[in-house]
Amino acid sequence: MAQIFIAPSKYVQGPNELKNLASYVSSLGKRALCLISESGLKRSKDILDASFQGSDVTQIYEKFNQECSKSEIERISKICMDHDIDVVIGIGGGKTHDTAKAVSFYRNLPVVIVPTIASTDAPCSALSVIYSDEGVFEEYLFLKQNPNLVLVDTTIVAQSPTRLLVAGMGDALATYFEARACGITHAVSCAGGTSSMAAQALAKLCYDTLLENGYKAKLAVDQNCTTKAVEKIIEANTLLSGIGFESAGLAGAHAIHNGLTVLSDCHSMYHGEKVAFGTIVQLVLENSDLEELQQVLEFCTAVGLPTTLEDLGVTDVTQEKIRSVAKAATVEGETIHNMPFPVTEDDVYAAIMTADALGHSFR
Repeated sequence: MAQIFIAPSKYVQGPNELKNLASYVSSLGKRALCLISESGLKRSKDILDASFQGSDVTQIYEKFNQECSKSEIERISKICMDHDIDVVIGIGGGKTHDTAKAVSFYRNLPVVIVPTIASTDAPCSALSVIYSDEGVFEEYLFLKQNPNLVLVDTTIVAQSPTRLLVAGMGDALATYFEARACGITHAVSCAGGTSSMAAQALAKLCYDTLLENGYKAKLAVDQNCTTKAVEKIIEANTLLSGIGFESAGLAGAHAIHNGLTVLSDCHSMYHGEKVAFGTIVQLVLENSDLEELQQVLEFCTAVGLPTTLEDLGVTDVTQEKIRSVAKAATVEGETIHNMPFPVTEDDVYAAIMTADALGHSFR
């Protein structure tokens, strides 16, 4: 099996970069569809309009309907066809990005991803996570290539709610531990091969960056400030985690996340918040040493990531609920089977309950 490493064609990160969007897009297409939420458009329209004004790119804006679902992908695809769109731009958060990437895949168009938050590692990947219209995980859509351009305006990201940046840290937190597990098993990653030294190194760098800069970045973003720590965390959440998960592999943490989506209790929680708890569950499954578990629990507590089921909104913990999560997390084809040992529904149930107890005990 070959080692395969993939990444976006271009990654641009810096303060006030959104004003330069059209200059980057012009080499990819001349009729752009900007997929963006209604609130996002209100915040960014003046900057976007100024960027496109005087350029050779014509843009139209389309409101994103909140879920990366098959019906939403089909709706946006039809709009692209009706307006002869030749480049798709996804502006906003992870589900907006995944929808834009899926549309570009089905319409065979270049895609530009513009994160206005750093809450997931979705922007750089050749992957879209498909949910039902109600927000329940359905499948992974593997794309032909990574985005043509990822442009991150760190000034805008720093002005977003702190919780979103912290959620991105939760998603990034899993990167190293899942990569480590996949490296042991030589699991096939989302890139279609086993992980390279480069992917493993970036995954480890991602974890080290979180530990060194995460708390400092949280405090800065609390004040809507961009500091060196914030810049490093945005890169960790977006680029390092994005390349790390995709080229090194997913394992237990994201499977636990997918299992948690079956609980309506958790629907108000962000992807990365559920992944953070899934990381603790994975470490319990691995019987990780107490020092490593304590390091992860300390980090989560410091930045405000969930360490218990109650933190995820599950106040009424029943065996039926947790069994349903464990069952969904261990279905055939789930990434939990990339762990270096067999994992059963019973194993996951026990690990979730133990992780919850660890979180309460740590406090």
